[in-house]
Parts: sequence; structure tokens; C-alpha cells
Amino acid sequence: MQLIHPEELHERLKNKETINLIDVRQPDEHLEFNIGGILLPLGHIQALQIDEIESLKEEEIICYCRSGQRSMQAAMMLETIGFKNVFNLVGGMLAWKTKFENQ
Repeated sequence: MQLIHPEELHERLKNKETINLIDVRQPDEHLEFNIGGILLPLGHIQALQIDEIESLKEEEIICYCRSGQRSMQAAMMLETIGFKNVFNLVGGMLAWKTKFENQ
């Protein structure tokens, strides 16, 4: 698992790069605030209910959650089952909001 910091991800999104974002939070958290990721809660990943991202095994994937802990677990699990290029957003949405909420 690799790490990506909010500043780098923000810059890549600003440059309109194609990025596979996976939000591993719960649906209510996703509705409250998200940065455009596919909602796939950690429990679904742990239960291997990942059909919607199965085609991304060779692609770069960036996982995020509230603080970076659940997404770290998700990223490690995805690597274990064969995903090749998985990143965890350091600090999650808390860090993102702190840095970019007023921009």
C-alpha cells in the first residue's frame, strides 16, 4: 500500500486526471461530504463484495475514509486479493476538509 497526501490528490483532481477513488465510509458519511469516489464501505471489501471494482485490479485506486484508518485497512485488503496499485489518503476527509474546505 502506498500513501497519498491530500495536497497531491487535490492537485491531481484540479488537473482533471482520471482517478479511481473508493470511499470506504458508510452511506450517511458519503452523503454528508465526499470527493467523488465510488461508495464501497469497508465491510463490503472485507466480505469480498467488490464486483463493481473488480475491473480495476491493474489500475491505480485511491481509498479514503474519515481519518485514514478504515481506508488503510481497505487498501491492505485489496492488495491481499490482487489489486496492484492501491493508495491510502493520509488523514482522510478530516485532513481534506482542514486543508480545502474554504477554497
